[in-house]
Amino acid sequence: MTTENRTAGWASLSWDLTELILSYLPLRSIVRAGAVCRQWREVVTDPAFAARAAATCRRRPWFFLYGQNNVVLRKNQAFGFDPDAGEWVALPPSPHPSAVAHVDCFSGAGGFFFATTSSTRFCYAALLRGPWRETSPLHFSRCNPLVGVFAAGGRPRVIVAGGARFVGGLVDIEDRLAVEIYDTASDSWELCPPLPPDFRSGNSSQWLSGALLGGRLFFVFGIYSCSVAAFDVGRRTWTGVQTLRPPGVLFSFLLACGDRLVLAGLCNSPDGPTCFTLWAVDPGTMDFAEIAVMPHDLLASLFDTDDDDTKFASLKCVGLDGLVYVFNEDHHKAYPACVCEITTTATTSSSSATLTENLTCRWRKVPPLPGTVNRFHKVIAFCSPVLLRSVLAADGEVH
Repeated sequence: MTTENRTAGWASLSWDLTELILSYLPLRSIVRAGAVCRQWREVVTDPAFAARAAATCRRRPWFFLYGQNNVVLRKNQAFGFDPDAGEWVALPPSPHPSAVAHVDCFSGAGGFFFATTSSTRFCYAALLRGPWRETSPLHFSRCNPLVGVFAAGGRPRVIVAGGARFVGGLVDIEDRLAVEIYDTASDSWELCPPLPPDFRSGNSSQWLSGALLGGRLFFVFGIYSCSVAAFDVGRRTWTGVQTLRPPGVLFSFLLACGDRLVLAGLCNSPDGPTCFTLWAVDPGTMDFAEIAVMPHDLLASLFDTDDDDTKFASLKCVGLDGLVYVFNEDHHKAYPACVCEITTTATTSSSSATLTENLTCRWRKVPPLPGTVNRFHKVIAFCSPVLLRSVLAADGEVH
């Protein structure tokens, strides 16, 4: 078949069939397809395409990694891993449009990047596509808080919890552990009940992990303390603080994976070497059950040597929607990572079903970061869906 015949064949396809075919492509391939011809551009930029593509093909959240050099800004690097395409994408090195701006905080959730250039101002932008917007000032200054995104009234809202507050360069020991919710439509912050006092000793995202379950409950978990509490974003109330500490756990992270909570952490095993384990968690009772243990060879691949017992302190974990990423935040082997994919093999209506029933886990290595990777003073990572509608929108606006 000649090139002319192939071109004519594609041109003869109906709008609906072209839309269906393009909807199965990975996100970056859809963007490239939009540059092929005017017809395809019109298809993928149609306001209804993103919703139809989401219904046709489930797209898994991306894994983002941002490396920050505190001395030389040009050495900052940012990467995004698309699990559907199985490839890394190099992103602009600065999370904020001003490359010279000092960034106190950088994170992401719910399809957005978040950055701060001062302790009272948040900036946000749709992942992979601007423009950046600066919010009105927070009620309380924050540094390195937990951030989550939920929908209310058809618009995204941002919850900011904890984060150290500094007064005169020192941590404020009387800090109220503020929680605030940002309304993107009105550009206003709502002050909510603060974090429970149990989280005062470690109130930044360095010591806490957050998990938004079902867009309704925002769980806050102490990585080392193992204290956990949930904030109901609808009622604006906190549950009581509980302890979630499986036997032998040294440190752990709480993640939202689909309709369940998953705890991922490093354990001392009484019968073998230190291991990295996943547990399913009942969000109501905080009961837990082991799902899987990372294969020892995968865990060993995250380090250069087996000699240093303190090496495991550099392990970090993020995850969302059935994907759990474990990575080394030190420069060993250029920040290697592996991923566990948790899938449900069947459904059951039995009220006596266990937490782990019908779950399967598959571990694998994540491909190396692309190109030359610099040495960073700080590595920040998160998982988030990438909103197709914002990537394809002509103005980058989230509708």
